[in-house]
Amino acid sequence: MPLENLSIPVLVVHHEQDGCRSCPYDKIPLLMQKLVPLQKKQLLTFKGGISSGDACEARAYHGFNGLENEVVGQVAKWMASAL
Repeated sequence: MPLENLSIPVLVVHHEQDGCRSCPYDKIPLLMQKLVPLQKKQLLTFKGGISSGDACEARAYHGFNGLENEVVGQVAKWMASAL
């Protein structure tokens, strides 16, 4: 995707221990590099919580299981500041 062509604020939210094969945490630096031209971008990373079942589902780290309040709070705070 030509992410460098975006002209809107971008927030990337990822769990450091996410085991989903489609979005491994070790690819985040490459993603963030594509966003360098943007004026407003940020990466929020999280650790901990609970991982249960399929690594790509909501009850695993992928869904920020056990961290919902913290994640939603930080995302909402970022969104309010992006206006």
